[in-house]
Amino acid sequence: MILEIKNLTKKYNKQKTGLSNFSMTMEKGVLGLLGPNGAGKSTLMKIISTISKPTHGTIFLNGEDIVKNPDTIRKILGYLPQDFGVYPNLNAYEFLEYIAAMKGVGGSGLRKRIDMLLDGVNLTAAAKQPIGSYSGGMKQRIGIAQTLLNDPKILIFDEPTVGLDPEERVRFRQLISEMASDAIIILSSHIVSDIESIADEVAIMKTGTLIGKAIPSEIIKRIENKVFETVISNADLPAFKAKHLVIDTSRQGDKTQLRYISGFQEIEAGARNVPAGLEDAYLFLTQN
Repeated sequence: MILEIKNLTKKYNKQKTGLSNFSMTMEKGVLGLLGPNGAGKSTLMKIISTISKPTHGTIFLNGEDIVKNPDTIRKILGYLPQDFGVYPNLNAYEFLEYIAAMKGVGGSGLRKRIDMLLDGVNLTAAAKQPIGSYSGGMKQRIGIAQTLLNDPKILIFDEPTVGLDPEERVRFRQLISEMASDAIIILSSHIVSDIESIADEVAIMKTGTLIGKAIPSEIIKRIENKVFETVISNADLPAFKAKHLVIDTSRQGDKTQLRYISGFQEIEAGARNVPAGLEDAYLFLTQN
């Protein structure tokens, strides 16, 4: 299965452009989508999901133009938007049965599939409670379950781990990993560690354009030997930030321990070179 995005442009008005001549190819596996707010991630996912149409360009699924023929992808699509809503008076079973009917999913095996999905997102114990009584994390989990109802071959998740505790984030990553060999999965998240631990490839976006797409280790190589840690006085911090891209800081009395990226050959006195991570590379690529 191949999803080809070709020269996508989305203009909302003369001043606002969501995507600009965006091209990318995806195959089975997990693609992690990273980018600051306003990078165009949600715009891209809405167009792939056929909720929105591009101003220019198209998307091909196995050679079929899904902009012209959206039903080609809709029948095999699972989509969890960032602003996913629920029906508060329905319990989990009622809600999933309703969504299944909307998706045309039915048959004698439906209840068994719902049971399996509720177990997968750890909601079996709360399945008969009204969704309106759920916490934010529980609502997010029921959203994940409805995304999987039709056994989709293309899955799109926009910030799926928002509101999930660390244990549930691990459970979600395991769930996605199990499906990755037989589906194209696009996962957008501000939690870079989630992307780093699960993605086969990472695509980094900025201002509606693609600035990098590769396996995580290749993305990280872009800042090899450029990440350092040091301790400086608090008084020197403003001048240091003006010179370097500071990734993280931790105050220690009148001093600050910090992690920074430097492209200079001359290393700051007292600094030590440390292994780079995906978050370092992401911040470097999007803030330069």
